[in-house]
Amino acid sequence: MLRYLYNDKIIHEPALAADLTVLDYLREYKQLCGTKEGCASGDCGACTVVLAERVVSDTGVEELQYRTVNSCITFAGALQGKQLITVENLADQKTLHPSQQSMVDCHGSQCGFCTPGFVMSIFSAMKSHSEQEADREFIDEQLGGNLCRCTGYRPIVDAAVQAMGQATQADKFSRNAKATLAQLKELAATDSADQSCNGFFRPQTVTELCQLRADYPQAVVLSGGTDLALRVTQNLDSLDQIIMLGEIAELKFFDVESELIRIGAGLSLTEFRKRIADLCPDLEELLVRFGGTQVRNQATVGGNFANASPVGDLPPVLIALNTSVVLQSIRGQRSISAEEFFISYKNTSMQTDEFVREFSIPRSAFAATDKSQRVINRFYKISKRLDDDISAVCAAIHLVMEGETVVEVSTGFGGMAEIPKRALALEAVLVGRVLDNSCIEDSRQALKQDFAPIDDVRASAGYRMQVCENLLYRLASEIYSPEVATRVTAHDS
Repeated sequence: MLRYLYNDKIIHEPALAADLTVLDYLREYKQLCGTKEGCASGDCGACTVVLAERVVSDTGVEELQYRTVNSCITFAGALQGKQLITVENLADQKTLHPSQQSMVDCHGSQCGFCTPGFVMSIFSAMKSHSEQEADREFIDEQLGGNLCRCTGYRPIVDAAVQAMGQATQADKFSRNAKATLAQLKELAATDSADQSCNGFFRPQTVTELCQLRADYPQAVVLSGGTDLALRVTQNLDSLDQIIMLGEIAELKFFDVESELIRIGAGLSLTEFRKRIADLCPDLEELLVRFGGTQVRNQATVGGNFANASPVGDLPPVLIALNTSVVLQSIRGQRSISAEEFFISYKNTSMQTDEFVREFSIPRSAFAATDKSQRVINRFYKISKRLDDDISAVCAAIHLVMEGETVVEVSTGFGGMAEIPKRALALEAVLVGRVLDNSCIEDSRQALKQDFAPIDDVRASAGYRMQVCENLLYRLASEIYSPEVATRVTAHDS
């Protein structure tokens, strides 16, 4: 049984297919057609809806947390225990919500196909952020998962600025917040007694997950679903059994310990970015470039890793940072290195009843234990556009330097082989060297020993190799000549 809140009504759905998306559910089952289908892959944002969840703050206060998701790649089972808000919900009787009225006032819509998605992104920003946060960088990021082909972005950004100026004003959602929290609390009480719906399983604890993995070894494991759902929307596959990890609080943690940083596999990329920003700004910058806001709200650290894509961006990073991966099943836990996890294309060392539980990164990956040394981490994503794109090449390089000399190095590369992997020949060349022209030339030759990339739709083999060689020059420039601009960042665009 699926139970969720729509407006102020609790909806019961006993017979939805496990792989039915929220978008198809809205349009075909509920005849709510304001939410549009554009790309069916989470790229355009036309299908954006907002989910509100009951959370308890650090001070023990219950509050509503609003986040945007792409309904085209979100399965209906993920609505369990949440409030679904669509563009039809926003107006207060005949009065438009400020997120809607601002689009009218600023002429932010022409054909109107993308407009509902933009409105929902603006609405979510208003409900989860203050007016003081609404600078241009913030607005660009909030709207980064929405595309418009005809209006042009200036009037849409103007609309977002106007709407954010009213973010602190009460609307019907804030007035009804207490009642909404009570209804969501009621749903949470019933959810613990019914954790499945026609092959869509929602375990609440790791223990329940272990049992489900043992009982249904052929079921697919759903973390964020931002890639898995494409099997349904793009490949037209049928997924009869899905085990969703999103309700398991035990998998959503970020703990900084004396020697390790432990990261739960279920932590969203949005939360991971917040937690890692101070420890590793270069990784925070890379995380901004994972899809749009809607994708980062759904995607998880464990999902991006366990997906085992050769062009995934986190696997090279975790390999370079000497990360340990904890796998768990009903038989217990075991730990392997991130590098050991990948065997061949989409083939991993994870057994059929296992799942990724957590990651452990040494604190020394971010700060040297020897005062005479310094740690340098560089993460480079090369793609056809800066935002919302898949890598042609992702390079992660971790260096420990003493003066100008490299004393330790570990690397991770994506897009250069059928799996994410280290460049061992390159590492051997770099250790004990200064990154001068001679070292870089030797490193370029070493890369040819490490990789023989393929041609595909994203890039040719020659381009990939040339890019990696050029990144070595960029690395040297950033270390020895930091005053020289070497890249355009997401914050600069």
